[in-house]
Amino acid sequence: MTRVKICGITRLEDALCAIEAGANALGFVFYDRSPRSISVEDAARIVSELPPFVTTTALFVDPEPALVERVITQVQVDLLQFHGNEPPDFCAGFARPWIKALRMKPDLDVIKQAEGYKAGRGILLDAYRPGVPGGTGDTFDWERIPLELAPRIILAGGLNQDNVADAVRRVRPFAVDVSGGVEDRPGVKSGNKIAAFIDQVKCADQRR
Repeated sequence: MTRVKICGITRLEDALCAIEAGANALGFVFYDRSPRSISVEDAARIVSELPPFVTTTALFVDPEPALVERVITQVQVDLLQFHGNEPPDFCAGFARPWIKALRMKPDLDVIKQAEGYKAGRGILLDAYRPGVPGGTGDTFDWERIPLELAPRIILAGGLNQDNVADAVRRVRPFAVDVSGGVEDRPGVKSGNKIAAFIDQVKCADQRR
């Protein structure tokens, strides 16, 4: 079963809608330059209203350690996601499970980079656009993903209800991660798009 993470949550109603539709994980972006950025206080309020058995993920981009510590202390997050140039030792320095995002630059050696972050729970692969750490809405060539890495891969980058089924069938990732592809506008999710996205993932799983 392919897991689904809905990222860029900024509103409680969107979080609850995603859970109702079957999302396994929610992502909260602690990066001021993102249009989906959320304050520590707002994230804490939303997470405190969530039911059990939903993984909450805190996303950072080259953060100061104090910010990560503040989020861990004030928000009930289960998993840390590092989306910048953080080295493995930094990612592992907060006594929390973590995943590392890799942007698929043309010359990226995916296997070598993934090996460097093998202490994490998984590797998220996202599209590459110079100067933009994520949330671009772009896809990348899924054929570049080594088959042996698929069980550790969280696939991101330009996914939506129209292409996610094909992505699941071709890549067979552990999970898929979507943000802009289920939005009405940045930071505001669409219940219909979330439901359609998750339905497409389930359909693809049945045909694998």
